[in-house]
Amino acid sequence: MKYLVRILRLIAREQRPALARGAALSLVVLLMGVALLGLSGWFITAAAAAGLAGAGAVFDVFRPSAMVRFLALGRTAARYGERLLTHDAVLRGLESLRLGLLRGVLRAPLDRMIRLRGAQVLNRLTADVDALDGLVLRLVLPVAAGALALLISFAVLWWLVDLAVAAWMLLGWLVGAGAVLWHMGRQAPAPSRRIEAATQAFRSRLIDLVQARDDLAIYGLLPRQQAQTLAAETRRLPLRRVLDRADRRAGAALMAVSALVSGGALWIGLRLAEAGRITPAAAAIGFFTALALFEAAAPLRRALSDLGRMTDAARRIAPALADPVPPPTSPERATARLICTDCAVTRPDSTAPILAGVSLAVGPGETLALTGPSGVGKSTLLLALAGLHPLAGGAITLGDRPLDQWSEVALRASLALLPQRSELLTGSVAENLRLAGPEASDDDLWAVLEAVQLAPLLRPRGGLDLRIGPRGQGLSGGERRRLALARVLVRRPAVLLLDEPTEGLDDATARAVLAGVRRTLPDAALVLASHRRAEVDFADRRLAL
Repeated sequence: MKYLVRILRLIAREQRPALARGAALSLVVLLMGVALLGLSGWFITAAAAAGLAGAGAVFDVFRPSAMVRFLALGRTAARYGERLLTHDAVLRGLESLRLGLLRGVLRAPLDRMIRLRGAQVLNRLTADVDALDGLVLRLVLPVAAGALALLISFAVLWWLVDLAVAAWMLLGWLVGAGAVLWHMGRQAPAPSRRIEAATQAFRSRLIDLVQARDDLAIYGLLPRQQAQTLAAETRRLPLRRVLDRADRRAGAALMAVSALVSGGALWIGLRLAEAGRITPAAAAIGFFTALALFEAAAPLRRALSDLGRMTDAARRIAPALADPVPPPTSPERATARLICTDCAVTRPDSTAPILAGVSLAVGPGETLALTGPSGVGKSTLLLALAGLHPLAGGAITLGDRPLDQWSEVALRASLALLPQRSELLTGSVAENLRLAGPEASDDDLWAVLEAVQLAPLLRPRGGLDLRIGPRGQGLSGGERRRLALARVLVRRPAVLLLDEPTEGLDDATARAVLAGVRRTLPDAALVLASHRRAEVDFADRRLAL
């Protein structure tokens, strides 16, 4: 529950004015509904009594009927405003959650960030945020508005009718609806969690089926994957029926509570009318008011049926949220000098060093090539130099101070890494490049595309507006690699770390691309993890690992 409270506080902090107005309108909607039904009951009963008494000709029907129309139209307008304000506030609050979650992911260790690249994990994060939209709309606001409406109705009934009627109505709804909703809150979370888990299993298998359908068909595994996908959906349906059955039972129980409370209020009112303490019309007010309060309790069933799903989603999301980023300032930039002294690195989830005693230094305008057989640790060393992998020993200095003393913003403004695997987003070439430099002009983008020998290939195909599909669809492997390299160049780093930057290119193109990188960053310190002759020849010196 503490995670739900944290999420609620975040949404409330971000959207306090809109939520306050929406909560006020939620209360107004309930009170107008109660007043509308209570007034209508009083009006009908009073008019009938006046007719029986022969006073129908002098009975004032205009003001009560006008009030009935006002309440009906006002309730409709208030409902529209409440939905507009609360939904807008919640959607904006969910936007804040997504941004906080993204900031948390971006600040996570590299090994955890890599594990988040799968479609299933991303779908899980998206589903968790979507699950929390009901926290405010279907749980917190209805509970708060319903409780206040019940208390206000109690006070008004005490004033207009009698304390006995008001007390019966208050205690009846508190005890009866409270017991039903408490039971629903105990029964629903477990199947709700299992339904969500089964739904995610179904989605994961469906994603695997769609993405790998060609390979599955080639190896004859498509029918088996289809069967596994349908089996996951088959396991979900019985759980859905269990939750639906609990929801229907809670609805029936609430209707029974409504009938009991309303009937009791009517019986008490009639007894008071017989005793001459109230009029029959006043007795009708208590009955219809108790009946109208069903609207305050009924929506809570759906929120409680989703409570397990919301709780699990909040438990996963809340620890991953990061605080808002402070207003941007011009980050400090390091000089183009990187020094590694007696460094040792290990592989992720291992304590045995794969490299030890490594020392290197690269200064402005220099290029250093790291060579060695595959698996020796070149990529891991680059990650350590970029501050993305912990050192098992030694020290790394950037500019004039140790790497770990640089803030994240200043470090990324001064040092950039092109790993072996780089992701391109669905969108245009310009949009992918501006991820690294939002303020870059079109001329800046064309300059880096020229440097990596992509400009002649992209101009006939739409240039900066060329659309790229998921995972770089529409570009060859070499073009994707060069576009990722161009995106790094947009940042103009003082130190650039490149992991096999010309993979997939022929030697002539590779040499031209490397020359373009140096022209673009003439004073930068370059470190290359290399396995090919064109890259080693480009370097000023090499370090064999």
